[in-house]
Amino acid sequence: MPTTPIPKKILARQHEITADFLRLVSEHLADIVAGRATEMLEIRDFADQLHIHPTHLSNTLKLTTGHSPCYFFEARIMEVAREQLRDSTQPVAAIAAGLTFDPSNFTKFFKRFAGCTPKQYREQEWETRRLQKTETVTI
Repeated sequence: MPTTPIPKKILARQHEITADFLRLVSEHLADIVAGRATEMLEIRDFADQLHIHPTHLSNTLKLTTGHSPCYFFEARIMEVAREQLRDSTQPVAAIAAGLTFDPSNFTKFFKRFAGCTPKQYREQEWETRRLQKTETVTI
C-alpha cells in the first residue's frame, strides 16, 4: 500500500509547535523560580497558550520527538531542581515549595527520576565538589 508523503507545510508546523512548547516550558519554569508564577501549569495550559488541543500537542510532540509533553516538562523540572539543590543552601522543603511541590511529593518525584532523594543528591554533589577542591589544592 503506497503512503502519501506529508506536505512540508504540515511538517514545518509540527516543528514550530514543538519549539514553541519547549520555549513555553522554559519560560514558565523561569517564572516559577523567579517567583513570578505561583502555580505549576499543566500540559493542557500549554496547549491553550498555543491555541491547540492538548491531544494535538501530545500527538505532535510524540511524532516529532518520540516523547510525550510530560517527558520534556518533567525533565526541565528535574534540571531546575538539581541546579537548586547543587547551588543553594536552601532547605529541600523550601526548594520544593518554590517549585510548587509539598516536600513529600517533591521527594517522591525527585527519587522517581534521579534514583535518590533530594537530600542524598545534594550530599553526593557537595561531596564531589569537596573532593574536586581538595584535588586541585594538592595538584
